Amino acid sequence: MIHAYAVKEVGGQLESFEYDPGKLGVYEVEIDVLYCGVCHSDISMIDNEWGMSEYPLVPGHEVVGKIAEVGEGVVDLKVGQAVGLGWHAGYCGHCGCCNSGDENLCSEGIPTIMNRGGFADKVRASERAVVAIPEGVDLAKAGPLFCGGITVFNPLVQFDVKPTARVGVVGIGGLGHMALQFLNAWGCEVTAFTSSEKKREEAFELGAHATLNSRDDAELKAASGSFDLILTTVNVKLDWNRYLQTLAPKGRLHFVGATLEPLDVSAMQLIGQQRQISGSPVGSPGTIAQMLEFAKLHKIEPVVEEFPMEQINKALDHLREGKAHYRIVLKK
Repeated sequence: MIHAYAVKEVGGQLESFEYDPGKLGVYEVEIDVLYCGVCHSDISMIDNEWGMSEYPLVPGHEVVGKIAEVGEGVVDLKVGQAVGLGWHAGYCGHCGCCNSGDENLCSEGIPTIMNRGGFADKVRASERAVVAIPEGVDLAKAGPLFCGGITVFNPLVQFDVKPTARVGVVGIGGLGHMALQFLNAWGCEVTAFTSSEKKREEAFELGAHATLNSRDDAELKAASGSFDLILTTVNVKLDWNRYLQTLAPKGRLHFVGATLEPLDVSAMQLIGQQRQISGSPVGSPGTIAQMLEFAKLHKIEPVVEEFPMEQINKALDHLREGKAHYRIVLKK
């Protein structure tokens, strides 16, 4: 039996929940959960904001633990090995995306949450979706790297961002505070968009070279044509045309924050300077492994607050109220 915490209806509280996962499948592993990050996507799934939740729902997709058991056919992972599991618990394994190393884009990918997530003592997943954690990475802080961290790291790889690029980060929160660290270590000139004086001070500590008050029209106007890339991590609607104006020719406004509002942008803002708008999800297992090595080399860690697993509802309330600084990790 697996002992977990599940929500049984839209927006409900998490309750103790047990389920029998059956026999461990071929190419599957079972992970003894040590830590699990809490992500805003967990709240979105609890509240069925994306219309895909099925109840009872066991959230949690920033899993860190050790291999407890391996199924038939598993060769690359061993019992006792430290590993992590992110948004996906499995992939189809035969589509064009899977065959080209873009498993994160597999249309049949199985979300960890839909396959019984990590707010539990154990979780199961395909060997292909589980990534070994390099020795030297702090397991207590590694969880958020498997969702928030890879979400902001993935664009650097996908778009071959140059170390000399001028990059702005919109939203210095759970995603943005990690983006600042990765971009600084990547070699970029990093600007944090924030209207908070407290976050402005922290942004410099996290790797920003400059800050820009996103509510100051004069500062935004002065930054016109400045950025090669703007990474937006927020999940709210903003005046995107104001940000497009700050892009250099051929600059890119890239979305990793899951705003549900339609984008209201001027085509002329794009056409005149050949600017681009794009978005991306989490990365493939290969890119996650690359990110972990990069984080280890450059000593990049999320800023976390720790809660005991049994205080999961308190932790979720803390996140809903906007009090998380910057990520929450549950400890078994």
